[in-house]
Amino acid sequence: MHHPGPISHDLWNRALLRIPGGVNSPVRAFRGVGGEPFFVNGAKGCTITDVDGREYIDFVGTWGPAILGHAPQVVIDAVTETAKHGTSFGIPNPLEVEMAETICRMVPSVEKVRMTNSGTEAVMSAIRLARGATGRDRIVKFEGCYHGHVDSLLVKAGSGALTLGQPDSAGIPASLASLTSTVPFNDIEALKHVFQEKGSEIACVILEPVPANAGLYLPEPGYLEAIRNLCNEHGALLIFDEVMTGFRLAPGGAQEIYGITPDLTTMGKVIGGGLPVGAFGGRADIMDQLAPLGPVYQAGTLSGNPLALAAGLAQLKEMERINGWALLESIGAQMEESMNTAIKGKPLTFQRIGSMFCLYFCGGPVRNLEDAKKSDTIAFARYFHAALHEGIYFAPSQYEAGFLSTAHSSEALERTSRIISEILTQF
Repeated sequence: MHHPGPISHDLWNRALLRIPGGVNSPVRAFRGVGGEPFFVNGAKGCTITDVDGREYIDFVGTWGPAILGHAPQVVIDAVTETAKHGTSFGIPNPLEVEMAETICRMVPSVEKVRMTNSGTEAVMSAIRLARGATGRDRIVKFEGCYHGHVDSLLVKAGSGALTLGQPDSAGIPASLASLTSTVPFNDIEALKHVFQEKGSEIACVILEPVPANAGLYLPEPGYLEAIRNLCNEHGALLIFDEVMTGFRLAPGGAQEIYGITPDLTTMGKVIGGGLPVGAFGGRADIMDQLAPLGPVYQAGTLSGNPLALAAGLAQLKEMERINGWALLESIGAQMEESMNTAIKGKPLTFQRIGSMFCLYFCGGPVRNLEDAKKSDTIAFARYFHAALHEGIYFAPSQYEAGFLSTAHSSEALERTSRIISEILTQF
């Protein structure tokens, strides 16, 4: 097992005294792989450096936002210049209008959008809006899809909840959880059954169009279209959670790739350039149900924060300038080729779309949570620590996706490939 340096170790002991579990987000605690986390001193491009001076090639990318790599100059410059004029106003600012126009241009299903401060906040607000707009209470989600720590959605959730073996959180009233129906992903018959039983109660169906919180698996051909059709038939709204996939898989996210038009979309990560951000948007008639126009209340002191929006706009403009999505596809294809070579003949499965990926320690294909849970998490933990020891940082859980950036050079990928190939000879 890889051990952190002495400075990280000291910080960890101090953190344990004052922060629950030593971390401000559970998966950072390495519970899924064992050992202690390291503490970061800085990051640039595709590398991070810990407080003990050790450098790692990073495939976590601050869990998705770092699409241009860490500390891209265009983002640093935008934040620096914006900060000179103030960090928060609580009054409308021009960047809010520019971001709204940019999102609506890039994501055609979004006619109006409202900014929040996190993906969780965006999802929470979208669920409330769906309930308010339909006058219905029930929501439908999919096993293994994680939508932030929203009360109604911490039911058979993925991400850290899955890693920690606690898919359902304490502190959530049973009466509230009972209004959430869950179905397996890629099983349209199960969803049809829920609609047959509860169709008139269902306000919305929410899903990650490409689930990335139980590793990474893809919708089967026709599956998303079938969900869209069921929602239409029963008067339920369709919400795509594109906090991870939005602006990463394509300018218009997964909905652009698969050609599906949701009613509402939740967004985050990439549009903040590494600063706290979230957004939700969709059809104008639904969005106009929000206060001050309508009866659904949602607010936020720091929503539309100028630093976050300046960073996000700079990042999106640079991605468009360099045609970053085509570049990411070529980087992803290079990694996929090398990984498939390394795992050939082994009971391992590598799955990728664009710049997102997962190596499962089980045979494939992996098409839903049930398949993902067949993974050998003990073997994954060995692999994780062996890679970390060699300066390669993957997500510290079998059930998290990895992220590539435009800063991942061929040299970095080739070095990673050599190291991973060597490690996997032991499996």
